[in-house]
Amino acid sequence: MENSRVSTNYSLGISFISALGGYLFGFDFAVIAGALPLLREVFGLTAWWEGFLTGTLALGCMAGCVIAGRLADRYGRRPALMVAAGIFAVSSVGMALSGSLTTFMVARFVAGIGVGMASMLSPMYIAEVSPAEIRGRNVAINQLTIVIGILITNLVNYGLANNGPDAWRLMFGLGAVPSLLFLFGVVWLPESPRWLIQHGMVEQGTAILQRIGGPVFAEKTVADVHLSAENKAKVALSELLAPGIRSAVFVGIGLAVFQQLCGINVVFNYTSTIFETVGANLDRQLFETVAIGVVNLLFTVVAMWQVDKLGRKPLMLFGAIGLSILYVVIATLLQTGASAGLLSIFVLLAIATYATSLAPVTWVLISEIFPNRVRGLASSVAILALWGSYFILVFTFPILAETLGTYGPFWLYAGICLIGFVFVLRNVRETKGKTLEEMEEVFMPH
Repeated sequence: MENSRVSTNYSLGISFISALGGYLFGFDFAVIAGALPLLREVFGLTAWWEGFLTGTLALGCMAGCVIAGRLADRYGRRPALMVAAGIFAVSSVGMALSGSLTTFMVARFVAGIGVGMASMLSPMYIAEVSPAEIRGRNVAINQLTIVIGILITNLVNYGLANNGPDAWRLMFGLGAVPSLLFLFGVVWLPESPRWLIQHGMVEQGTAILQRIGGPVFAEKTVADVHLSAENKAKVALSELLAPGIRSAVFVGIGLAVFQQLCGINVVFNYTSTIFETVGANLDRQLFETVAIGVVNLLFTVVAMWQVDKLGRKPLMLFGAIGLSILYVVIATLLQTGASAGLLSIFVLLAIATYATSLAPVTWVLISEIFPNRVRGLASSVAILALWGSYFILVFTFPILAETLGTYGPFWLYAGICLIGFVFVLRNVRETKGKTLEEMEEVFMPH
């Protein structure tokens, strides 16, 4: 019993270090919400350029996913995480020192490369070092660090907002500090034992597995990885289009696209725009970003507690239908010019619903539904679709809001959430409690 506790603590510890990549993800994701009102003035942004500047991060993320998949499969998960950390540090300084809109967007694109790499690598690494019974909780740690990054960044932005028109430089430049901490932390991580075994380094992989879960766990995992490799040798060269794998990729892409097009990230990125519609001043707008960060953190903890108990599918279904209903209310409040206080209640309810369901569970599912041999490549494709959808979402919102009114897009997002509910109901299979190797039997039964 003591050995099990110690092993669990070791798995938890290395999961937390890897999940620091999520903190940086949260930083780059949230910093724009506080800086955008200042950037509008500095660079004279139109609705089109505001959407493009915000979405530039997503374009970089797409490039980062492609780079991360190849690096992770060829050189290992750990070196790829180190590259991501270095990119974060360089891009933070680059954004802070930008002298023009073009320079800033190039630096934000580079930051996106780091975000894209971390968004794929951290959950993948955590899934590969976690026993099945705690894998959901451990992967959800990545989402926890994302929301901690969002909350701390929102608090810092709130504190810096009154420091003059150049306060945005400090907002972005401070990202170099956690970037370097993440880099130093990754140095101490072991390589993924599954990656080591797949590349012939069985002894090293076994030693790490023994430290994670003891001799019995290590022996079973090594056997499962070898068996998985034998089964995958029979898969057609078409790789991701092969039977079984194809179905997992379809589900992974569908979940990734839905997580973004469900619309919640316009609340995170365009908080000031949304609350300005109902007459809130800049101080109130930035205060709302802090409130959103607090609620996001609290309910992410709830999700971590429940994801291995309630299961993945029930939480996804709850999130889809809950957001659809709340968006209808939010659209109505914006359309009728309700008070900022009333709007805030339903916005925070939407954040709580998302944080308990779609936010963490999508990453958990993407990290665990793909077969071992193609996990890097398949995860890249799914997360590439995720960031492509994020770009579409944040790029189009200012344009749609200018054309239809701020309330208009929320009617659209409500409909997308209904479609997502049907997709999850029909296509997602429960993965709670299964090993990564058993997952292949879920999608490849024959």
